[in-house]
Amino acid sequence: MSDVIVVGAGVVGLSAALALQARGVPVTVIDREGPAAGASAGNAGAFAFTDILPLASPGIMRKAPRWLLDPLGPLSVPPAYALRIAPWMMRFWRACSPARVAASTKGQTALMDLSRAELEPFLVATGTQAMLRKDGNLQVYEGQREFDASLPGWQARADHGIAFRHMTPEEMAEVQPGLALRFTHGTFTPGWYSIADPRDYTVALADRFRAGGGRIVIAEATALTDDGVMTASGTMRGRVVLAAGAFSHRLARSRGVRIPLETERGYNTTLPGDAFDLRTQVTFGGHGFVVTKLSSGIRVGGAVELGGLDLPPNFKRSRAMLDKAAAFLPGLRTTGGTQWMGFRPSLPDSLPAIGPLPGNPNVTCAFGHGHLGLTQSAGTARIVADLVTGATPPIDLAPFSPARFGKRT
Repeated sequence: MSDVIVVGAGVVGLSAALALQARGVPVTVIDREGPAAGASAGNAGAFAFTDILPLASPGIMRKAPRWLLDPLGPLSVPPAYALRIAPWMMRFWRACSPARVAASTKGQTALMDLSRAELEPFLVATGTQAMLRKDGNLQVYEGQREFDASLPGWQARADHGIAFRHMTPEEMAEVQPGLALRFTHGTFTPGWYSIADPRDYTVALADRFRAGGGRIVIAEATALTDDGVMTASGTMRGRVVLAAGAFSHRLARSRGVRIPLETERGYNTTLPGDAFDLRTQVTFGGHGFVVTKLSSGIRVGGAVELGGLDLPPNFKRSRAMLDKAAAFLPGLRTTGGTQWMGFRPSLPDSLPAIGPLPGNPNVTCAFGHGHLGLTQSAGTARIVADLVTGATPPIDLAPFSPARFGKRT
């Protein structure tokens, strides 16, 4: 079999490279900065298999106007980027129709089920199983109205057999002491897994890949070609797996394919590990962020800033989340933290692009996972390995087709 070039050394690209390597395929990974340089380093570390509901939904559309009024709130669009993102927002709005949400949920559920099934065998095969944690997630609500609004989503999860338990404040305190009294309701999901540290995990995958004979080349891919990838130092030939995260659409465009990939700029602050006695991941859904315990510290982050790849970071957003976290978790020490901003690659219907690039059968797409890159990495790797080696993938890939957004330009 001809060599495969994986463009992107994040968790999705490296997982795909390892899955291909396990099938005897010679693989080279190229990345302009190296392993774990982007969103794979700074995410919340969760395998959020219960998040089967797409971000594009009627619920988010009800919240969006209120959120957009707060420039430091859960959802913001910098004024300098508003006109540019308008076409994407229109696609997002159309994806919020009940029929589209039902279809997206079906596709998302299938990929989540596959990713859950593939995860632990993948961790065993790559020697990273010790990094897996199964501490669950506690979603908290401020008042009856916010809790009631969440119930249709929980019913959808129940219909799929996802385990959870609604909790009183007393029950919440047993799972996670120290929550502010303003949170009157909660829902605990035991099947929510996490990784000890997402950067360490991604670096470990890179080390395993190299140990198996794989090459990682630091080079910026500038264009796709008929038979490979063009870089500043020359052309590399082979089949291509396009897993370049938020930069993937630029490379797709070099082959005349326009895919409406946008950038959710995520912010966080990682505090020292003793900043709070955190026992489970806590999700403050009404405010769009989570607090997670990692081996590297306590990470406070999330929210969505639709601001593209080129605007400078606005770390006031990190500070705003940290201030809220201090109010929501009295006793949280907020000093000594490290701020971070990264790019989440998001498509308007909340589903990734997995499959052949239109008109380019030698290019397999694996990008656009939004908040769920780590969560869906093992499942995506299985699908990519099947597609490249000519096997039949275990799920219907129609919902994820890169061609679903229209014709080539």
